[in-house]
Amino acid sequence: MLEFADGAQLRLGHLGYNNVDIRVGDGSRGWPDHAPYDKIIVTAAAETVPPALLKQLNPHGRLVMPLGQTDAQQLTLLEKDADDSVRSQAVLSVRFTQLETVV
Repeated sequence: MLEFADGAQLRLGHLGYNNVDIRVGDGSRGWPDHAPYDKIIVTAAAETVPPALLKQLNPHGRLVMPLGQTDAQQLTLLEKDADDSVRSQAVLSVRFTQLETVV
């Protein structure tokens, strides 16, 4: 996994993108060191939104991720209100690899 991250960092640098950080780790835990975020995009599916990601989302922030089981996923938009309540809207049917978590 590190070789992919190293290669991506190298390519981004060659393209002039020097303000991009790449992290290898458990995506379900987010990246609390740099939270909170206005927007989060997750490119792997989970049955439910990992609580850590919602916690790291700013009020009025948006999170987009595929939700559901392997054979029935929906790309879902979640919006966090000022009172930390979350609204969700299914956008379209998709099929992504499952988000793996480290226990």
